[in-house]
Amino acid sequence: MALKDICREYRRPILGGVSVIGFFLLWEWVSTYVVTVDPFFFTQPSKIAAAAKELFSGSQLWKDLAVSGKAFLWGFSFAVILGIPLGIFMGWRRRVEYTLDPFLTALYASPLVALAPLLIIIFGVGLTGKAVLIFLLSVFPFIFNSFAGVKSTDRLLVNVVRSFGGREKDIYCKVILPSILPYIIAGARIAIGRGIVGIIVGEFYAASEGIGFAISRFGDTYRLPEMFATILLLMIVAVIFTEGLRKLEAMLAPWRIGQETQ
Repeated sequence: MALKDICREYRRPILGGVSVIGFFLLWEWVSTYVVTVDPFFFTQPSKIAAAAKELFSGSQLWKDLAVSGKAFLWGFSFAVILGIPLGIFMGWRRRVEYTLDPFLTALYASPLVALAPLLIIIFGVGLTGKAVLIFLLSVFPFIFNSFAGVKSTDRLLVNVVRSFGGREKDIYCKVILPSILPYIIAGARIAIGRGIVGIIVGEFYAASEGIGFAISRFGDTYRLPEMFATILLLMIVAVIFTEGLRKLEAMLAPWRIGQETQ
């Protein structure tokens, strides 16, 4: 395979990797030669890399990641299970839309992170409280994206299914679900970021383990390289999830590949 073909096929990871590496090189250069950096208040990528090597070689960081991952899995799973059907139902039934849309829009626009202390008081500092916060932050992208997907469904396809004697179940399975799949994937990408924020906020307030607690602990003790290394781990996890969703969309909705902007 020619170099040009390789660059064309893998241009997304190549360009993404170049931009990330360039950012860290610029950060290192500016903090070393342009601006005098006080290590007590800021740090450098070289020190972050050294701290990451030490943290990743130990076991405590992976234990914290497992604790946070469990809460994320529960909260995010319930957001998918409840959010997608509710969004579809709202988009297909106009009375349900008129009834629920003002309430859900108000909740989505409100700063739900501010409710974290109340949720911790109600559900405790363990798994349940964090999972509920993650659910509340990540469910709305699924609801509103599924709703928008149903609204954009081609009504001609719906009429075709009905004209051939299709039932309501056939409309949902053969028309609506394939049509809203790209919207669900887009909502999932947003929900992942909001769910990670929920993890960090929930463990900031009251926790003795987890990634959020580790970030808070490193920040309180001014161990900035370790703090940035932990944040970097979360960023890597978010990128992996997002790319996984991209691959899933390519598998389940291959017709979308040809619609991507060149």
